[in-house]
Amino acid sequence: MAAPYSGENTRHGTINIVRHIDALKKQFLEYVEIEKGRGLKTVENYNRYLTRFFEFSKATKPESIREDVVRKYRLTLNREGLSKKTQNYYLIALRAFLKYLARENITSLSPERIELAKQEERILDLIGGDELERLLSAPKTDNLKGLRDKALIELLFSTGLRVGELCSLSRTLDLKKDEFSIRGKGGKVRVVFLSSRAKDALKKYLDTRTDMDDALFIRVPKTYNLKPITSRLTPRSVERIVKYYAIKAGIDKKVTPHVVRHSFATDLLENGADLRAVQVLLGHSNISTTQIYTHVTDKHLREVHKAFHGKRRQ
Repeated sequence: MAAPYSGENTRHGTINIVRHIDALKKQFLEYVEIEKGRGLKTVENYNRYLTRFFEFSKATKPESIREDVVRKYRLTLNREGLSKKTQNYYLIALRAFLKYLARENITSLSPERIELAKQEERILDLIGGDELERLLSAPKTDNLKGLRDKALIELLFSTGLRVGELCSLSRTLDLKKDEFSIRGKGGKVRVVFLSSRAKDALKKYLDTRTDMDDALFIRVPKTYNLKPITSRLTPRSVERIVKYYAIKAGIDKKVTPHVVRHSFATDLLENGADLRAVQVLLGHSNISTTQIYTHVTDKHLREVHKAFHGKRRQ
């Protein structure tokens, strides 16, 4: 059992004994799950990242977390060949833990002292409009599996859902409406919208099902008509489905559900949508995340420059 240490302040007042760093980590993870509403996967990742830091630093109490220790830790992560993005995952978890300590009035390193590694501008995996149309048209709709796959891909493009959000959907979706609410990252709820093509594909798929499974997208065994034993599709299954139809459509790029989400966003921006509206539709907490898509609208800037620049000199 971890030994306690003494003389620490909390927001509930000064106490004589404060628990070991492992106990504080446990409290923090419970706070992330309950108060912050983060998913279990996020909690597991935070636990793994923090455990790695505590093993490296040998910190047993909050004041043991010093700037020089964090710097050595960052050097170690970098020299292991981890990408800047992966390094930042470790640092974000540590910074969140330090913010929690500050919230509890527990003395430790200020979270503002941890700067994230600067990342190179992200290059999006995109498919063209022609390729997207071939992907959407690839499933044959003469059987339940094809109807399911058609509905799945159409829904991905219509809504821009994350693959986990897609897999969580129930078949009780009201197709009389053009919209529905989805609970995304951090438990945040947003509204997404159904195109007429997506609604039509979903209706044909659901009208063909004879099972009682609550999931919207289910595994379809070969014996479905004889023995309808079903189960909810997993994100990995959806990734395999999208990859299969991309190959079938003759697309020589890596196509994933997230690439379809990218296509959803870029389609909106190229047709004149406001960046903040796209941010809300995608469920991004920070608009800086959405800004990765702005470079795809460069052709519009070129047209603006051509139409309006240097007119007085002509």
